[in-house]
Amino acid sequence: MLENTQEAALTEPLLVADHPALDLLNTEAGSGELYVDFWRSGDDVLRWLARCGIDVGPASDRTAGDALLQDAKELRRIARELVERRKQGERGNPERINRYLAMMQSTPVLEWNEDGPRLERRLPAPSPQQALGQVAESVADLLANGQFEYVRQCEHPDCVLWFYDRTKSHRRRWCSMALCGNRHKAAEFRKRTRSAA
Repeated sequence: MLENTQEAALTEPLLVADHPALDLLNTEAGSGELYVDFWRSGDDVLRWLARCGIDVGPASDRTAGDALLQDAKELRRIARELVERRKQGERGNPERINRYLAMMQSTPVLEWNEDGPRLERRLPAPSPQQALGQVAESVADLLANGQFEYVRQCEHPDCVLWFYDRTKSHRRRWCSMALCGNRHKAAEFRKRTRSAA
């Protein structure tokens, strides 16, 4: 994914996917000896959720870190399997992700303000489980409503990161132009320089 000097400095997963479901998949990257799982503890998961703008509630309400880590990694495995199946045009089994979606149960609430009464739905108080439910909802939304011709993996041969191509021309090739795009340009330049010499 990244050159060795950059890899050593990278301690948090990149949020470059333009979709939270794909950022979830990108919390593990690389392959072989370069494989890295950015989630080594429940705190890593909590930090990632916060970076994604997902409220997990007060610190006193957080569940045990090991259980959160295990649940988050399981959700990531489920999401990866479903996204890869959908990308290949295959049918996936939604039963396991539905367990996480069940955490998103809301309650109808009548609110009355200066404009009159309104019926709204409220989620329970934020918690890590609720946060994982929100991530699962993002995955389900991508699977149901995403245009999968724009769901891609970086074209750099050493990168496995996913992204949602929201560019106007839909010709995005790299997880990040600053990372893999520049690496590709530099390699092409070196190749041209060598052949010209």
